[in-house]
Amino acid sequence: MTVRRSLAGVTALVVAGSLAGGGAWALQNTPQQPPTAPAPPTAPAPIVVPQQSRPSPGPRPAAQAPTPTTAASSAANETPAPAASTAKSAATTPDKPAEPLKRARSSVAILQALDKVTTETMRFEAPVGQPIRYKTLIFTVRACETTAPDEDAPDSVAYVTVDTQPKALPGRVAPAGRQIYKGWMYANSPGLNPLEHPVYDAWLIACKTSAPVAPAASR
Repeated sequence: MTVRRSLAGVTALVVAGSLAGGGAWALQNTPQQPPTAPAPPTAPAPIVVPQQSRPSPGPRPAAQAPTPTTAASSAANETPAPAASTAKSAATTPDKPAEPLKRARSSVAILQALDKVTTETMRFEAPVGQPIRYKTLIFTVRACETTAPDEDAPDSVAYVTVDTQPKALPGRVAPAGRQIYKGWMYANSPGLNPLEHPVYDAWLIACKTSAPVAPAASR
């Protein structure tokens, strides 16, 4: 029994192998169809666009000119009135500032000198431009003025030069003089610009105008 079963198994294996080999051989010998190529995409149908009708050339209609209205004609005929007041106000110039008043000039200065050693004082008149000697000093007044009414304080001022020149001794030449003072003297403030000298002192008293010379009486 065992031998029969083994023979039957072997026979079944042989039959199965032959069937498998025949199937494979049949598959190899069967002609294979080539793969079908994909169909090309269909082109879209052309869209027919209707041609637009072009307008036939012809003369253009002339533009109608607008009819002028009465208001426009009246406005055009009106002449603008000149702005006289505006022109006058623009033409006017600003007021100029008032000019300062001029100082009154005098022809004579009244000076006073002091000898510090002897305490002697002397008041004298010095005409403008004329040298006046007081001992060893020579005074020359260049200008003498009185302040204007619009100034802060009334005063008299004089521009004076002072030279020292000793007197010449008999039979000798006079020594050369030298200037010891030059500047403005103030009557109300004598210490503002004083003469500095070890022996003499001098200051301004006032300015005055010389009186006219009376004509000689006819015989």
